[in-house]
Amino acid sequence: MFSKPTITTRNDSITRKEVRSVLGSGSGLAGAVPEPKVVTEPPAAMEEKSSAAETEAPVAARLIVGPDVKLKGAEILDCDTLVVEGRVEATMDSRVIRIADKGAFSGKVSIDVAEIHGSFDGELTARSQLIIHATGKVSGKIRYGKLVIDEGGELCGDINSLSSEKPAQRYQRDEPVLPLSAVAG
Repeated sequence: MFSKPTITTRNDSITRKEVRSVLGSGSGLAGAVPEPKVVTEPPAAMEEKSSAAETEAPVAARLIVGPDVKLKGAEILDCDTLVVEGRVEATMDSRVIRIADKGAFSGKVSIDVAEIHGSFDGELTARSQLIIHATGKVSGKIRYGKLVIDEGGELCGDINSLSSEKPAQRYQRDEPVLPLSAVAG
């Protein structure tokens, strides 16, 4: 009358090997109860996920401001790379900024590497390197670790190397300083 489902008619993708891993192989202590194992996905899906996770490189935080986009009044944080193809008015502390040929950035930036093809106006601190290409125009208060300017690139404003801004070390004398009256007297 009623047909009971049997193991042979099941559509599950569980194999005997997986059943043994869930129930235990029987080689343990007598009367020991194996810990239950929860399987939420078929084994094929788990294998695909693990192999995909192993081959994927970590994705860096990247923000691209497109050619017709204007971003105004923002504070950009935790962004590995900012690519400016439109216009940006913001403050930023990050790793890399790239301003495209028609891109423009206005504001305050503290960055490791700045690569400028377009225009920058404001306060720029490039801790490692500032690269200004032939079409690049940079103006404002500029501080840099290393500077590279292609022929045709423009740079104007208050410009200093970060190494020249470090305060000079002061040394104390071991001998006492005599008052001027004692020396002249």
